[in-house]
Amino acid sequence: MAYFDFEKPIQDLEEQLKKVKEVAEKGKVNVSASIKELEQKIIETKKSLYKNLNGWQRVQISRHPDRPYTLDYIENCFENFIELHGDRNVKDDKAIVGGFATFNGETVMVIGHQKGRNTKQRQFRNFGMPNPEGYRKALRLMKLAQKFNKPIITLIDTPGASPGLDAEERGQGEAIAKNLMEMSMLRVPIICIIIGEGASGGALGIGVGDRVMMMENTWYSVISPESCSSILWRSWEHKEKAADALKLTAEDMLKNKLIDGVIPEPLGGAHENPIESYQIFKSEVIKLLNELKKLSPKKLIDTRIQKFSSMGSFIEN
Repeated sequence: MAYFDFEKPIQDLEEQLKKVKEVAEKGKVNVSASIKELEQKIIETKKSLYKNLNGWQRVQISRHPDRPYTLDYIENCFENFIELHGDRNVKDDKAIVGGFATFNGETVMVIGHQKGRNTKQRQFRNFGMPNPEGYRKALRLMKLAQKFNKPIITLIDTPGASPGLDAEERGQGEAIAKNLMEMSMLRVPIICIIIGEGASGGALGIGVGDRVMMMENTWYSVISPESCSSILWRSWEHKEKAADALKLTAEDMLKNKLIDGVIPEPLGGAHENPIESYQIFKSEVIKLLNELKKLSPKKLIDTRIQKFSSMGSFIEN
């Protein structure tokens, strides 16, 4: 189990609990009262700690190596997933996965960023950073969903679009911009959920929806705290200050009316109890789909465009 610096009190208590259980097993001693007391203390410490997390701590949790990724949600919340490949132009980008699946008894198109668990997988998935062909693949699948009148669910978890020279040469900016335009006009319900990191255009490329939701311990911003710190202070040392200034947490984004809701996570984060996290996720998405299915295609498009057009504030001179 990996712990962050701010989780040190929890780590100490859990290590104590482990030792007490080992003593009980070896010595046949009844220490049930001590175990119960420590377990209760761990829960109380977690509640106190996670109630007051700052922006940088949320960023850390969103990157936890055991946090569920897109394919984990697909495996546990969807059935009969059929992955579709390629953009019909360059190649199949492994940083974005997608295909038809059954969700709560109906067919949907599910698309999302996919990271890797180990070094080999991370290289294979390009650390969840799509190239232009990834966004073109996503758009191809969304158009396919529209053709068969199926809802679209996108799962966002990326540190950003691939910044390489080859990506720029193949039209990274154009691919993302086209997705923004096309998604705003799709005639089927679109639900976008940030399940981890939501960085910049890399997230926006599959992030225009009728409902944009964030899991509780995720972040969504035009730039990562580290990159922001390196630009403003020429160093990553001020990443915590940058994270607070960016207002990138789910709570901040909801307050600023940039998302439509926050999906709660189990105490300690989605990685602490993935099964419960999948259940919460599925329950929330069922509710959202039932709401959106009542709306006509014209109403969906008009409301979607109005929602994104009204974001931000400006003054005309």
